[in-house]
Parts: sequence; structure tokens; C-alpha cells
Amino acid sequence: MFVALGQIELFIPESGSLKAKRFVLKSIKTKIRNKFNVAIAEIDHLDKWQRSSFGFSTVSNDKKLAESIINKVINFIENDYRVEVIDFSVEIL
Repeated sequence: MFVALGQIELFIPESGSLKAKRFVLKSIKTKIRNKFNVAIAEIDHLDKWQRSSFGFSTVSNDKKLAESIINKVINFIENDYRVEVIDFSVEIL
């Protein structure tokens, strides 16, 4: 069994309030859950309007599949025009 973990730090330039930030993040999280079937949550910068961090994970019996899913999630977030990726990391256990 392999567990793939990803963490991504985001900048949300158009966000002017926590409500606007939550609207963008909820949309992204819902799309990722539905498309990639991963667990995802906001894990840091909860009180900042233009910053956020997501943690996400998947479990598989194939290491390459788990790593591929995490990389696809990162690419999906990078291609979303509403956010800018500051940093990300991936770990396979």
C-alpha cells in the first residue's frame, strides 16, 4: 500500500475578503474531489485573505499511480487562473 501526500501553498490575488477566498477555495476543492477522488483540506493561513495551503492525499496499491494522481492535482491547481502557486511538495509513503 502506498500513500501519496501533497501540500501546496497558494496566493489568491483577487480575494478581498475571507468570504471571497472561501468561495474560490471551496470551488477548487469540490472540483478536485470529484475529478481525482482524493482527500483535500485547507491546512494553513486560515485567517489570511490572499493566502492558503491545501493538503491532499490518496492511497493506492501502485506507487506510480498514487504519484501520478498527486501530480495531476498539482497541475490542475496550477492551471486555475484564480490562484497562483507559491510552493508545493509531494511525499510517497
